[in-house]
Amino acid sequence: MTRTRKRGALLAVILLLSMLLQACGGGESDGGGQASGEKVKIKWATWGNPGELTRFQEMTKDFNKRHPEIEVEFIPIPGEYDQKILTQLTGGTAPDIFYAGDGLIVKLIENQSIENLTPYMEAPDSLIKKEDYFEGLWGAAVRDGQTYGVPVDCNPMVLWYNKKVLKDAGITEMPAELQASGQWTWDKFKEMTDKIRASNKYGYVLDNSWNSYHSWVTSNGGRVYDENGNFVAADDPKAKEAFQFLYDNVKSKNITFSGTLPKGQGGDAMFMSNQVGFVGAGRWYLPLFKKNESLEYDVVTWPTNTGNKIEPAGIPTAYLVMNKASKNKEAAYTFFSEYLNKDGQRFRLQGGGNAVPSVAGTDEVVLEGNLPEHAQLFLDAREVGYALTPFEAGIPGLSQDITSKFEALWLKNQELDSSLKDIQTMANQKIQDYKNSKK
Repeated sequence: MTRTRKRGALLAVILLLSMLLQACGGGESDGGGQASGEKVKIKWATWGNPGELTRFQEMTKDFNKRHPEIEVEFIPIPGEYDQKILTQLTGGTAPDIFYAGDGLIVKLIENQSIENLTPYMEAPDSLIKKEDYFEGLWGAAVRDGQTYGVPVDCNPMVLWYNKKVLKDAGITEMPAELQASGQWTWDKFKEMTDKIRASNKYGYVLDNSWNSYHSWVTSNGGRVYDENGNFVAADDPKAKEAFQFLYDNVKSKNITFSGTLPKGQGGDAMFMSNQVGFVGAGRWYLPLFKKNESLEYDVVTWPTNTGNKIEPAGIPTAYLVMNKASKNKEAAYTFFSEYLNKDGQRFRLQGGGNAVPSVAGTDEVVLEGNLPEHAQLFLDAREVGYALTPFEAGIPGLSQDITSKFEALWLKNQELDSSLKDIQTMANQKIQDYKNSKK
């Protein structure tokens, strides 16, 4: 065979191999990590109760149906969620998209294991924009002007009240009615819990959580942290007044610390058995309470002590984040944005869901069915409320250390002023140590 014929034969073989590879889908990927003609596969994960997990599965199936080029797999992670996610990230097996709470997202930002979402959200064709979401919800998800997580929804803290318990105690004006007329004050709250206690029921169950404590402080116009991230509740007059109010009412048994409830009983269970007048929570109680057809309940915003009808209260919030190591970022962001936009939140929260949308334009899901009667107050609380401050969320273990010391205050009947000073000293030392470790 001549040299020219050999070259021609070789070129023919190369061309044939190229055509075969293209036919088998062996070409370049589209940025999603999969070859042309194949489905791009992504995984996402979160925690959740059975009802939530069912809705998440339904949404995943709906997305897959509408996007035949993408195959999304939902992976529930029950128990020890944060540790499992961190282990998976270290081992390179973490899902492409997953939920992160306040404390976890701070760790993930600092170890650079999640994607900076700002460029994605600022792209002209992005389905979600930062301005679509309520400002008070960003909390620990924003660092140095960059966005690393988007609030999946939110749960503005309100007081749920048991109408039967209040009526049996001789209370004729319901809290939401007083709130509407600007008369829902600390004095009215104390007056009601006085009567409930006198009827041998529990007035209000105080949970050991940042959202409860902070809400009492801000309902009085006080501060837990200053603008520099220092814990100041032991010095701030309005904050001290709020904790004194809680302390005095715990002593008088108008307020019951949740850690002292009968063994095996929680505030929600005792509320449903008509033993408790008030419990503080977000909308997550609605699916549980509405199953009890005989339960008479409603909600009211936090009582104020400032002369204003409503003051800011805490909003527990989780964030959706994207794994920086994902090989399928384009497809992942498609699911990410559809999960978080108006249609996605409407899909997840309609039908008496357990949260409030974090995005504008979906308020009807909170008001549907008129459950509870004053559901509008969830939306009002969202407008003025706040997620856990990065000052607390950003210091590993700080939130737990603070609540541990508050637990000791209530359980051991410690002196209030010295306890607050102890908490403040501990918190600011941890904050300073953390800042020094980052220098």
